[in-house]
Amino acid sequence: MGNSGKDKGLLAIENVVKHFDISGGLLDQLTFEKGRLTRRRTTVKALNNVSFTIQPGETFSVVGESGCGKSTLARATIGIYPPNSGRILYRDERIDNKNAKQMLPYRRKMQMIFQDPYASLNPRKTVLQTLEEPVVFHNPSISSGQVKERVSEVMSQVGVDPKWAGRYPHEFSGGQRQRISIARALMVDPEFIVADEPVSALDVSIQAQILNLLMEAGEQRGLTYMFITHDLSVVEHISTRVAVMYLGTLCELAAARELFESPRHPYTQALLSAIPALGERKRAHIRLKGEVPTPIHLPSGCVFHGRCNHANDRCLSEIPQITKLESGTQVACHGVEEGRL
Repeated sequence: MGNSGKDKGLLAIENVVKHFDISGGLLDQLTFEKGRLTRRRTTVKALNNVSFTIQPGETFSVVGESGCGKSTLARATIGIYPPNSGRILYRDERIDNKNAKQMLPYRRKMQMIFQDPYASLNPRKTVLQTLEEPVVFHNPSISSGQVKERVSEVMSQVGVDPKWAGRYPHEFSGGQRQRISIARALMVDPEFIVADEPVSALDVSIQAQILNLLMEAGEQRGLTYMFITHDLSVVEHISTRVAVMYLGTLCELAAARELFESPRHPYTQALLSAIPALGERKRAHIRLKGEVPTPIHLPSGCVFHGRCNHANDRCLSEIPQITKLESGTQVACHGVEEGRL
């Protein structure tokens, strides 16, 4: 995938790899094999050579089943996890190799909304303390009156009564807590927000309200979103483009409409066939064979070959590269490249 010139966009992820060593201490690593004491390391291969670009104003969604590396990608993008290799660029400036002090200007521009609002809000701080903290940190000269005015304005925008600013997180419902988390992200006027499954812990009726709130905030403030989710029905309605991941690997990247109307990768086709639908849009359900492999022991060749109904010998041995189709869709599949799919 070329990331040159105007294609660099707002954020560019280039060949990012993130592996986690979960071996434990020395005694945990020692094991007897064939009568000999052997030291064995255990590595979770969460992200494997992931590349894509997000353009300003997009809602870029990343989908895939649990364990595919979505949340790791979100945290690597925002700087919580440094990648093992590859580069992350924000407005053509490399940020993955910066220290905490060098990252401060980017902390204002890039914010994150976490999946569990109760875990991400400090239970010992009132809503006012939580919301004013980032503003005061990034604007040391701001007056307390201006801060309170800003807090009141943003709370009203996300649908939480500013009179409740003195309350603690446990005094709010799950939906209200998520609104407060969104307010915290908006307090510093960011350009880019990573939303890591922000509605999956909420009731369906509340999910719609939170999604509408995010979309309205995006339009009013000109925000760019990277939206992490496994809910494909949500993705179809909010996304500009969609990236599909499987076992830490990018399978397919396409415009939302293109992806839902004519998915190309066999894994994407299977995912979409599982969405409940009524009437003419109902797809024949594609049953995948086998079990999901572990990211500790990745399959050789294409990571999906063990469950794919179209795999051949090449799929077992050779890792597919991203192919760009005429429609603009990018897909990593030997079958598509060879023209048999």
